[in-house]
Amino acid sequence: MPYIGNSPALKYASFAVQHFTTSATTTYTLDHAVANENDIRLVINNVIQQPGSGKAYTASATTLTLSAATSGTDTMYCVFLGKAVQTVVPPAGSVTGSTLADDVISAQSALGATPADTDEFLVSDAGVLKRVDYSYMKASTTDEFRSSAGPIFYNGDMQVSQRATTKTGITGSGYYTVDRMKVVGDIGTWTDTQETLTSGNAFNAGFQKAYRTDCTTANASPSSGSAKIFTQYFEGRDLGMFKKGTSNAEKWTLAFWVKSNKTGTGQVNLLDKDNNRLIGATYTISVANTWEHKVCNYAADTTGSFDNDNARSLDIEWWLDSGSDFDSGTMPTAWEAEANADSNASGTLNLGDNTANDWAITGVQLEVGEYSASTLPPYQFETYGNNLARCQRYYYLHADTAQDGGPTIGNGSIYNATTAQISVDLPVNMRTNVSISSVNVSSGYVIFHNGGTTNYNYLTVGNGTYTSAGCTSVMMDVSGATSMTGGQACWTRGNSTGAGVMCAFSAEL
Repeated sequence: MPYIGNSPALKYASFAVQHFTTSATTTYTLDHAVANENDIRLVINNVIQQPGSGKAYTASATTLTLSAATSGTDTMYCVFLGKAVQTVVPPAGSVTGSTLADDVISAQSALGATPADTDEFLVSDAGVLKRVDYSYMKASTTDEFRSSAGPIFYNGDMQVSQRATTKTGITGSGYYTVDRMKVVGDIGTWTDTQETLTSGNAFNAGFQKAYRTDCTTANASPSSGSAKIFTQYFEGRDLGMFKKGTSNAEKWTLAFWVKSNKTGTGQVNLLDKDNNRLIGATYTISVANTWEHKVCNYAADTTGSFDNDNARSLDIEWWLDSGSDFDSGTMPTAWEAEANADSNASGTLNLGDNTANDWAITGVQLEVGEYSASTLPPYQFETYGNNLARCQRYYYLHADTAQDGGPTIGNGSIYNATTAQISVDLPVNMRTNVSISSVNVSSGYVIFHNGGTTNYNYLTVGNGTYTSAGCTSVMMDVSGATSMTGGQACWTRGNSTGAGVMCAFSAEL
């Protein structure tokens, strides 16, 4: 459009217009300052007025002066010929980078802290700008950079079960089936199983094995100091990423799939054994006999760092049942000094009260940071070989009748008439000096030496080779052999496929 005066400042613009409410006066105030009356065009009662001294009006700065007073019924407006305002939306795609000021970003205030999860970023999706919450970007970035790191929780998919796939008659604490999973307590009698999954939500999520425990003898009124806990223990040197006990301590997230015939609330704790500190969270089994995914969050702890060694520093505890010593307090949602009464204060499962009760778990993952079900990083499936090797740091089944009939155990030499020394190199560096598990079966094992054989009953710890970082090889003595000749070379294996013989090494926490 044609214009008088300065060129409009914006490409898509029209002149600024001011409408006045008139009265019997000669002086009005302008919305915009002007140099003189030539910078405006004044219209009274739809008639353009002539500017200048001796004419209809003069103007200076924000003062408009009329040569004659208006009445209260006059209509009056002015057009600012040198002032333009944006009144037209630019066509789509017409604003380019060259149109923007060079400091459009740098002139803005800088981010002074970690973004909140609800802060938004602009990203281009195939040329279309979209807003993205920081929480989504954080989860995506974490997943990208954690792909080269192994999972923190051991054997969370329950694939490795070196000891057995089923154990009946469990009345006390111990490791019975799935590796690294320990049951603690004395409520009722149980059968524990490495369960094979063929359907259900957990199976659809990629999990083919689970840890299952079934109550076979109930105890609906356990003594005050009784408990039933499913747990995993951790070395302190495996937990540095949580920065516990420092000003930069991280939050924790524990996720898992769970199924039970009983609905109710379960309490699961983090227990710091180095500093005797405890924090809890709850999960709810909403639908009976259905795999449900649960996510538990725990606060950071700036008090008490984990010891940097191979000793027990952290327990993760799923409480399944308890006596009054453990459920009469209040579940701690922040880290506190360990108190027995708070350990299962919010748990209502009481799985030991009926022989119809069962509980199963799989897909356990422990993460650094706070996540929800929607932001949780994907489960890190390991190869079976890597999973097995991690478990073998704590337990190594070397030879077992169930695996290979009369299992080969190792080579060595005969020391004297009743002692042969058998050497075994271990596949991984075990956590600490080992104990040997060998089933005592009369003549269940056999030594081959000098063209003949000698039977014996079991193996014991002999003169082994140990290092400060853990056990790398083991020397074992045979027990129950007679009439051997010292100095002869020998090798040994199980004597019978039906004898149940085995040789295993444990360095569990």
